[in-house]
Amino acid sequence: MNMPDQYALGVDFGTNSVRALIVNTVNGDEVGTFVSPYPSGRMGIILDEADPDLSRQHPADYVACLIECVTGAIRDAGSGFDPGSIVGIGIDATGSSPLPMDAEGTPLALKDEWKDVPAAMTWLWRDHTAHAEATKITEVARDMRPEYLGKCGGVYSSEWFWAKIWKCSKVAPDVFAAAHTWVEYVDWIPALLTGTDHPDTMKRGVCAAGHKAMYNDAWGGFPDREFIAALDPSLIRILDSLPDRCYAIDDIAGHLTQEWADKLGLPAGIPVAVGAFDAHFGGVGAGVKPGTLVKILGTASCDIMTAPLARDLPDIPGLCGIVPESVLPDNYGLEAGQSGVGDIYNWFVHVVKPDRLDHVELTGEAERLRPGQSGLLALDWMNGNRTVLVDQRLTGMILGLTLQSTPGQIFRSLVEATAFGARIIIDRFEEYGVGIENVINCGGISVKNTMVMQIYADVLNRPMYISRSAQTCALGAAMAGAVVGGAHDSFPEATGAMTHVMEKHFEPIPENVAVYETLFGLYKRLHDAFGVPGSDDLSDVMKTLLDVRDQANQASQQTP
Repeated sequence: MNMPDQYALGVDFGTNSVRALIVNTVNGDEVGTFVSPYPSGRMGIILDEADPDLSRQHPADYVACLIECVTGAIRDAGSGFDPGSIVGIGIDATGSSPLPMDAEGTPLALKDEWKDVPAAMTWLWRDHTAHAEATKITEVARDMRPEYLGKCGGVYSSEWFWAKIWKCSKVAPDVFAAAHTWVEYVDWIPALLTGTDHPDTMKRGVCAAGHKAMYNDAWGGFPDREFIAALDPSLIRILDSLPDRCYAIDDIAGHLTQEWADKLGLPAGIPVAVGAFDAHFGGVGAGVKPGTLVKILGTASCDIMTAPLARDLPDIPGLCGIVPESVLPDNYGLEAGQSGVGDIYNWFVHVVKPDRLDHVELTGEAERLRPGQSGLLALDWMNGNRTVLVDQRLTGMILGLTLQSTPGQIFRSLVEATAFGARIIIDRFEEYGVGIENVINCGGISVKNTMVMQIYADVLNRPMYISRSAQTCALGAAMAGAVVGGAHDSFPEATGAMTHVMEKHFEPIPENVAVYETLFGLYKRLHDAFGVPGSDDLSDVMKTLLDVRDQANQASQQTP
């Protein structure tokens, strides 16, 4: 007798939209999906023209888009699909993206008196207003608790939990006073669905807490009171609102309430997994395991790796965290990444608007160039540097511009810059003994732009594999739903059944690799000169770029 198919639902809360995905737990087939763009602000982001570092989101958007995208995914699965066959739900979201909440578990921005106040909304991951606070946290931790920094790469970032809360206390003291606690919205959504959203009952995920809020079992959870008081005694009240324990993605946050079952068109009682960040679930959905690096290429990038807990793993400077069970149970989760990838490409297309060219036309121009032929070299820091310098006050640049530089040349230099930034991260992993056997890419860029993938293969000098799923974050969340729902006993079992890579992949081209070795050497000098105090003399860089350009042009003329 054949057993009926079982399905899992993954919901991915991204920077600009929410995506729901219904997945067959036996083979990973994706049977229903729907995307719901956030209605507020610019592409879902509340901005401030007077402060380019500010990025907020309205939690009301999460609620509306959650309902729209889940019901839409069920419709997309077809009239014959039975929502009762969904055995589990997983949630992922951006982060660190904390929101202030009252003592009953209601986000302040959902209350009338705060609904139009940006400081009462979600402080989105890309909000860098707290750079001064992050610097101070780093200084105090180096003096008092260096072990805290050891697990988050040596520098605390303005993108992260404590820096943002401290910033709020200074710029919006009324919001800070009204907030009983602050919650990553990746923890709030599962709690909302399961009726466990009161601060005393909410299960917070170790992924968000460990990578962004200095949580670690090695020192008993969140930072101690003495350390927090040394930052600002007013933060003690927030520390006291945080739980003693955080949970991994194979834990159940709760079960779908009747209220939310009715809103979503699902049966009540479905188990909902503890949430995790989108990038970490993207790693899960792409098939991450020890020795495999997963690159999630979107507006920014995240690089995810795992290593067995039994291994003696060193602290790695510049990483966004080494956290037990933040990606997979029984493994360390290692996170790195770049603050801008697709955002940089989009900036050039939509803000600079070269000759009204779009991504496809610019890629066509750039693809006709040989490596080095543009004579340009860029730094990919338009949105700061997340790894390995961990400095959001760094900015981008394009070196080598002449009056003959074309939009296609500039676009290619920006793509190459993001590939060089990716190379810096890989070199840092391997420098500290974390070997990389395979690189699996996921996200829209990896599927849509073959030129980007070939440049990455050439710069990294490694084959670039691509996840079969175009929605690996939502797929990874669905896999957590499959595990907590009992369709699979473990994540390795779920990985074997539900994740796949495309047959097409990208191999490095030896002659391109040789040119990019030279260009990467120049990039590394720029990287260190502008990012590391006391570094290089750069007087020869422009002229070396011209030499590389001339050699590439000569080779191009010799090719029939």
